[in-house]
Amino acid sequence: QLQIGMGIPLQRVPDIRRFYGLDPDEASQIDFLNDAYVYPSTHVIAARVTAENPDDAFRPTSGRIERIRFQSTPNVWGYFSI
Repeated sequence: QLQIGMGIPLQRVPDIRRFYGLDPDEASQIDFLNDAYVYPSTHVIAARVTAENPDDAFRPTSGRIERIRFQSTPNVWGYFSI
């Protein structure tokens, strides 16, 4: 997202080029509607725990986490950091 926000064209983003099986250092165009891509064999799940006050327009607020449970499996791995 940051690269796109900086104005870098999507076809120049190295990870996007790798997804399409292209050299990340080249600048060739990608036809996103017709070019075949490498079907992913792994996935990533990301989550963010936030505290928001619904009585104050959902502005960020401090709070204490009472309980949290991540259930990792061989196919899904998660971690928590502060």
